[in-house]
Amino acid sequence: MAKLIYAAISSLDGYVADEAGTFDWAVPDEEVHAFVNDLEREVGTYLYGRRLYDVMAGWETAASESPLLRDFAEIWRAADKVVYSRTLPEVTSSKTRIERAFEPDAVRRMKEAAERDITVGGPNLAAQAFRAGLVDELHLFLTPILVGGGTPSLPADVRVKLELLDERRFGNGVVHLRYRTAT
Repeated sequence: MAKLIYAAISSLDGYVADEAGTFDWAVPDEEVHAFVNDLEREVGTYLYGRRLYDVMAGWETAASESPLLRDFAEIWRAADKVVYSRTLPEVTSSKTRIERAFEPDAVRRMKEAAERDITVGGPNLAAQAFRAGLVDELHLFLTPILVGGGTPSLPADVRVKLELLDERRFGNGVVHLRYRTAT
C-alpha cells in the first residue's frame, strides 16, 4: 500500500504564504531543490486543490537552462495528477483528472491500489486528508523567516501524534523534518 504524504515549505512561524498571498521567500535554493527532487521521484500521484494546481501546471510546459529544474519538470510530468475543484472547467496538463469533491474513501482505495506514493498538496486539501486520518507522513521544510500571518501550513483543528523519522539542515538555513503519523 502506498503512503499518503503531505509536504510543505513553510515559514518558521507556520505559513505557506504570507498575508499578501506571496511565497517568494520560500523558493528553494539548488541544495534544497535537489533534495525535493529526490523525494518527489518516489511519487506516482499528486493530489491538488485548484489553487496549487494552477501554480504547478506551469511545469507542464516549463523549459529551463537548469538541469535541476528540468529534472523536476520531468518528475512532475511523469506523475498522475488529481485536481479537486468544483469550478475548474478543464485541466491543462497531461495525466490529470478532475474530481469535484474530496472523498476520503476514494483516496483510501487509491492508496490501497497504488504502487507508488501519493502526495497531497496545499494546506486546505491536506487539512481534509488529516481530518480523515489519511496522511501517513509529513515533510516540513522550515524556512528561516517569520511572515507574521497568512495561509497556515497545518490545520488548527486536528490533533495527530507524530514520530520524527528524519531531519536535515541545509546551508541556507532551511530545516527539513520528516514525521510519520502515529496510530
